[in-house]
Amino acid sequence: MKDNSMLEIVIADDDIDDRMLIEDAFVESRLRNPITFVENGEELMDRLNCRGKFSDRASYDLPGLILLDLNMPRMDGREALSLIKQDPRLRRIPVVVLTTSKADEDILKTYDLGVSSFISKPVSFDGLVDVVRTLNHYWIEIVQLPPVREMAVA
Repeated sequence: MKDNSMLEIVIADDDIDDRMLIEDAFVESRLRNPITFVENGEELMDRLNCRGKFSDRASYDLPGLILLDLNMPRMDGREALSLIKQDPRLRRIPVVVLTTSKADEDILKTYDLGVSSFISKPVSFDGLVDVVRTLNHYWIEIVQLPPVREMAVA
């Protein structure tokens, strides 16, 4: 089995408190994966395309997993997901929606756009730690992800 433990995880969330809680949940769960936070869909697309403040990262691989909030300013998660799944270089990156929304419309729309999973953010920190551990177990320990270098040249 391929070792996914060093694949970068990009987390797109505009709420600073949520970002801090997610980071704390990653620490609590003892995940070794490098994580990068972005604050909106535009910044996510900049990271994926090595633009703006991420232009110096042109030699870096694509992330192995994206955690995506839906309701963000400038470009929301739905728009970013649509762009990711339309781009042959990016569409193989698994995208997990992690949002406060539980709306059927959001669930249906994101699956129609190609999301890999849809998770409603838990209300407690312990619940968030459980979600992060489950994400780690499934996406990092069990699933065979496409090699990021092959994604970059696809």
